[in-house]
Amino acid sequence: MPSMLVTGGAGFIGANFVHHVLAHTDSSITVLDKLTYAASREALEGLPEGRVRLVVGDVADPEVVDPLVAAADAVVHFAAESHNDNSLRDPSPFIRTNLVGTFTLLEAVRKHDVRYHHVSTDEVYGDLALDDPERFTEATPYNPSSPYSASKAGSDHLVRAWVRSFGVRATLSNCSNNYGPWQHIEKFIPRQITNVLDGTRPKLYGSGENVRDWIHADDHSSAVLAILERGRPGETYLVGADGEQDNATVLRLILELMGQPADAFDHVTDRAGHDLRYAIDSAKLRRELGWTPARGDFREGLAETIDWYREHEAWWRPHKDATEARYAEAGQ
Repeated sequence: MPSMLVTGGAGFIGANFVHHVLAHTDSSITVLDKLTYAASREALEGLPEGRVRLVVGDVADPEVVDPLVAAADAVVHFAAESHNDNSLRDPSPFIRTNLVGTFTLLEAVRKHDVRYHHVSTDEVYGDLALDDPERFTEATPYNPSSPYSASKAGSDHLVRAWVRSFGVRATLSNCSNNYGPWQHIEKFIPRQITNVLDGTRPKLYGSGENVRDWIHADDHSSAVLAILERGRPGETYLVGADGEQDNATVLRLILELMGQPADAFDHVTDRAGHDLRYAIDSAKLRRELGWTPARGDFREGLAETIDWYREHEAWWRPHKDATEARYAEAGQ
């Protein structure tokens, strides 16, 4: 696939994918990104000249999207509003980007017959009980619980409808929680890391029993590339690395790795509609496409991530005070 359009490629997961593709293929990439607060030009700096370009624009704008899709051999759609708390305060950007943006891309790939991969989240399935041995599979019914997850569920359904109704050559993936470089500090892991670096006590929602299934962003990238290259059109693949951890355990591990006492944190008000547990069964992806995570040691990956934030303070520092002010306003 010599020419690829990556939407949201200046954001956390998208930028990691761009780095991965350029390191492991001979593709050239056009990144389409609106450069909202969660994206940054810095995430694309230092990449091979001539193989990547950034177009600043809105994925929901057909006049921007159509010519970029027409010039691509494949489209990988990462662009999304993705923070649950923000969706509770104002759902409107989530509807525009996640639903209208996906529709705009689907119409363009239908018009120009371009291969399309749609990146989604396990949050479309709702949550599981803490004591439930089951995990999400491709057959799990959708049960979104926030404006964010509902908008992503809607975008998934749009893709499937365009496959069935119009023959669009598309695949989908639903991934568990990512961590790694370039993640905005409003998210759980980088927020706790940067609090410790700031000499501030980290914050834990409620009791901290909520479970997330963690995967390093580079493993997510390798899975998406495998699906793009070898996945069956019309199919959905769940992406996970068997990384289930409750929030309290993750926070205590961060504290340990950063030389802090295990109880050096504060409990704060739990967020509204906080899903209990996510867990991914990625057997189909592993069986059909031969994919396996290369970074399955969560402790090691977390230590590397801590080092990255320690070394990139100039990147996250300008956003820290405003981020914490928003959380303080919400009592979190």
